[in-house]
Amino acid sequence: MNKLSQGALDLFLALANDAANWSGTPLVDVNEKGKGYLTDLKRKGLVTTFTDDGDTFASFTPAGQLLAYHNDINLG
Repeated sequence: MNKLSQGALDLFLALANDAANWSGTPLVDVNEKGKGYLTDLKRKGLVTTFTDDGDTFASFTPAGQLLAYHNDINLG
């Protein structure tokens, strides 16, 4: 995996830390800059996204689950 930018890592950690509040699939609420970071996370295979009732949620791939684990985050 290519190295994450600090902004992409910050977004990943924020999503991962919020995951337990959303049964493991946190709500994605980002600004324009955050959308770029989210795209980076998706391209690097850490998350996928899905939409439900107009809201976007993140789902962690096995690589994303491992990164969360290495950062001592329980995804719920």
